[in-house]
Amino acid sequence: MEEFRLSYNRLCKESGAEPQEAVLQQLHQLPRGGLDLTTQSLTVDTCRALGKLLPKETLLKELVLSDCMLSEEGSTLLFQGLCANTSVQHLDLKGNNLRAAGAEALGQLLRQNKSIQSLTLEWNNLGTWEDAFAAFCGGLAANSTLRQLDLRNNQISHKGAEELALALKGNATLQQLDLRWNNIGLLGGRALVNCLPSNRTLWKLDLAGNNVPGDVLRAGQAMDHNQDRITAFRESQTRTKILSKEVQHLQEEKSKQFLDLMETIDKQREEMARDSRASAVRVGQLQEALNERQSIINALKAKLQMTEAALALSEQKVQDLGELLVAADQERQSLSQRHEKERKLEQQEAADRESKLRRDLSAANEKNLLLRSQVEELERKATSQQEQLFLTRQELTNTSAELKIRAMQAEERLDVEKRRAKQNMEDLEKLHSKEVDHLTRHLEESERAMQERVQRLEALRLSLEEEGQDDGW
Repeated sequence: MEEFRLSYNRLCKESGAEPQEAVLQQLHQLPRGGLDLTTQSLTVDTCRALGKLLPKETLLKELVLSDCMLSEEGSTLLFQGLCANTSVQHLDLKGNNLRAAGAEALGQLLRQNKSIQSLTLEWNNLGTWEDAFAAFCGGLAANSTLRQLDLRNNQISHKGAEELALALKGNATLQQLDLRWNNIGLLGGRALVNCLPSNRTLWKLDLAGNNVPGDVLRAGQAMDHNQDRITAFRESQTRTKILSKEVQHLQEEKSKQFLDLMETIDKQREEMARDSRASAVRVGQLQEALNERQSIINALKAKLQMTEAALALSEQKVQDLGELLVAADQERQSLSQRHEKERKLEQQEAADRESKLRRDLSAANEKNLLLRSQVEELERKATSQQEQLFLTRQELTNTSAELKIRAMQAEERLDVEKRRAKQNMEDLEKLHSKEVDHLTRHLEESERAMQERVQRLEALRLSLEEEGQDDGW
């Protein structure tokens, strides 16, 4: 571990940071196979250096990082380094207040790491961020080495429990799961209970302090069944090993006895060749010895046959267990295929909804353009009508002024005629009387004509104003 300490010191200095004295001291006192940095506030630079060293470390079996106040960046760097590590089997991350980024990095760690068997995450906040915790559960479903998982006091809600249930359906190695003191509740407890019949490895599940009702007791039966299955499988493996050793021992003993017997027969044959004049009694004795040896061989053969039958029975049991495992894998594959189909269907529905919304938006844009064109046309009409009204008013003003001028001229001519009439009153009284009558009639007709024209122009002006008001001027 001295090389590990020196490498840590070198990496910190290369990055322009000072190595932490407390970490150097722990590395100096490091026991073989374990690294305990409990309560050490690890900086981002320290986490970066450790993340670079962990993929190459092959002697470290246990890594304890309890209450290290890991930041999101620091925890991500550490977990990235652990993804490629092949020696750490026990990882303790208790009390680090891991959040969304930490949960996602842990999910990636569980997907890639192939050595961690025990993971402690007590006193964190992984369940507060549902999407990040779902990513963590996805990594758990894909993991194939983890045996023990501690998630106590992580603010896990019923939705987080549902994600865990989905992960347990896909996971085939986890044996112990501790979920005490969370917020799972009734819905989360039922989701976990319903997933247990599909899981064949989990045999211990702690749910104390979660407000879970009594129907979760069914989970114990399912987990007892898993424990019995694991125990039976281990006993079968143990018996198979023992029987294999016994068969091997019997084969060795049989071979040895057969060699001894052949050696004895050879010796007896030599003695018979040297002493061909031996008595028939000795021949009989030798025959009896040979028969006895033959009976021993027969007994050994019978014992060997019984052992082979027991071995075949054990192999049959192992084959049955293998078929159960294959059936479980097929069931898992079918579930994954069904989930994939459902996901594709949801994506298709989302695409249909999006296309429909696009069509509606296009129609709304076209309608908006049509309305804009209509508004512009109405504005042009209003402008032209305003111009026409202005011209009409100007014409009315000019006509009024002309009428006033003519009236003044007529008055002036009348005054002139009156003065002329006064001067010639006596001489032209009759003629004057006729001319006055004629002038009066002419003036009356002119005034009537002017009044009628003024009335027509006034009526035209009023009608134009009413049209302008109706058009919204």
